[in-house]
Amino acid sequence: MKRIKKTCVVLWKIWVVFLAALFALFIGVFWAFPLAFSNKSFPLAYKGMRVWAMLVFYGSGFRLEVENKPKQGINQPSIISSNHYSPFDILVMLILHKQHPIVFVGKEELVKIPIIGKFYQKVSITVDRSSLKSRGHVFKSAKEKIKLGNSIVIFPEGGISDDRSLVLQRFKDGAFAIAISAKVPLVLYSIKGLKEMFPESWTEGYPGKVKVKLVDVIPTENLSLADKENLKQGCYEKLYNDLILD
Repeated sequence: MKRIKKTCVVLWKIWVVFLAALFALFIGVFWAFPLAFSNKSFPLAYKGMRVWAMLVFYGSGFRLEVENKPKQGINQPSIISSNHYSPFDILVMLILHKQHPIVFVGKEELVKIPIIGKFYQKVSITVDRSSLKSRGHVFKSAKEKIKLGNSIVIFPEGGISDDRSLVLQRFKDGAFAIAISAKVPLVLYSIKGLKEMFPESWTEGYPGKVKVKLVDVIPTENLSLADKENLKQGCYEKLYNDLILD
């Protein structure tokens, strides 16, 4: 019985990968990719990215339940952060935000993926976390993107932990330093369900309802970099406490 269940999970995940690749090919090549090379046309490219995310997310059997979402949305460029349990967290962020194009801060090694890597490089800010120079580049690039009207998504844990018993990893400084420096709000979400429903293991997971909650929107206009640690710790505690409620 367990073998049959694992086989079904593997087949389902193959279906998810097939969907992601198929829609990336058609939407990426004919819509998003040609528009991603210009700051003026990036909002149109972003619409293609959102369509791709919705097709893959809902086509994989997931549903989205959003709690405490502002009626008017987040109507200005922001730093957007959440917990990071699964690759599907990226799709959730794309689905949630339609008012402002969002730019992800992500791993530099993904640029090496054939074809997709070039597109990824254009629509995100890449970082080599082992390089101080690369982290400085992220800080500068993020502020430039914000000036153009974009919001920046930074998962402050820095990546998906191999230890799935952890509720929340320690936060990195980047999201909080950029928010304070750029004087933009820090938008904090919790994402629940994807740790169990779509882990990185090929033999575990299932489709279902993903719960997202807007935990807080924190203004930073009156903060300085001396407040960074307090902001980071406060966000960690708010997110941790919300995640352990269920």
